Amino acid sequence: MRPALAVSGATMGLGVIRGLGEAGVPVVSVHYAGTDMAHRSRYVRERLVTPRPSEDEPGFVRALLDAAPRFSRGLLMPASDPALVAVSRNRDVLAERYVVAAPAWSVAAAFIDKSQTYALAQDAGIPMPETIVPASREEAERSATRMTYPCLIKPSVGHLYRTAFGRKMTLVDDTEALLSAYDDARAVGLEVMIQELIPGPDDAGANYNAYVAGGRPLVEFTAVKVRSEPTMLGSPCVVRSEAVDEIVGPGRAILHAMGFEGFACAEFKRDPRDGIWKLMEVNGRHNLSAMLAIRCGINFPLLEYLHLMEGVEPSASGCRRGVYWIDLVRDLRGARDAVRRDGWGRFVRPYRGPRVFAVGAVRDPMPFIVQAAQVMRGAGTRVSTRVRRRRR
Repeated sequence: MRPALAVSGATMGLGVIRGLGEAGVPVVSVHYAGTDMAHRSRYVRERLVTPRPSEDEPGFVRALLDAAPRFSRGLLMPASDPALVAVSRNRDVLAERYVVAAPAWSVAAAFIDKSQTYALAQDAGIPMPETIVPASREEAERSATRMTYPCLIKPSVGHLYRTAFGRKMTLVDDTEALLSAYDDARAVGLEVMIQELIPGPDDAGANYNAYVAGGRPLVEFTAVKVRSEPTMLGSPCVVRSEAVDEIVGPGRAILHAMGFEGFACAEFKRDPRDGIWKLMEVNGRHNLSAMLAIRCGINFPLLEYLHLMEGVEPSASGCRRGVYWIDLVRDLRGARDAVRRDGWGRFVRPYRGPRVFAVGAVRDPMPFIVQAAQVMRGAGTRVSTRVRRRRR
């Protein structure tokens, strides 16, 4: 079997590595961040260190091209937004030496740039939160006066905003805070949107996952969010497999509007004011909770490998429901607030049911050991910093 190159050493990359490695596919871990841990998985046959794609895209691409003779036209599988951007923008040159599991940039830009995603959704009649993309500060000021607060300052390109500010988006309570967040983003060259906040708890969110080929979704999987960290504004830290039929139609519609082929995940939230599921975003690469579908019987990374490398049409015969995916470190980080909000019984429920952890695994322990060491080092650094400040 030709190898698969999982491009990202974080949690999403680990899901791809385990999904393929458990099935016997030889896996190469392409990693570039100091916090990476997926490359320590037992399923990794080889490792390739590259420059960060978001900081040195030409160097990242050059490293992949230089390594290509070692990997015999392997399958290149981006598992993070920065990797996906770099691979999609350079797809033609990379496709000369690899099989590339990423869409052309004309398609990828439609989900990487959320303003394009919402424009397509609006044209296709897919429900979404009220969203304004101000072209200038003057337009932001005019928009601020007619928004209902609290609302969101949301980036058009999410991974760049997270790099700059350490969060996915910013919740603002008034006009002054809105304009301040807008100015902060523009100061570092980022476009942002002003978006209505859909009220309701984290468990009002759901994911539509699909593998699309020939314009048709061949395999589909849905799941509901249970908790996010931070709540309402962060990425999910607990997810449960569940049938959510109401999001299948709009999920198919947005992927069709994009002309998308391959694996994608569309996120929705149910608005309690009208009961309608509304589109939040689309991710055109394997998602954070990739291991959930795998443990439920739908191995999306393997389906993609077999389809692109061996021409096997993806299919799935069944799916387990009621299985939890838990990102342990992030869930424990937000445990105090979650227990205060929901009580101990509801907090521990996912740990009592059938579950799979994002990183921890008995048969593949090293990624979690590396992650735990990183957490402890980070905690030690924070304590030392506080002690030095108090002494000064």
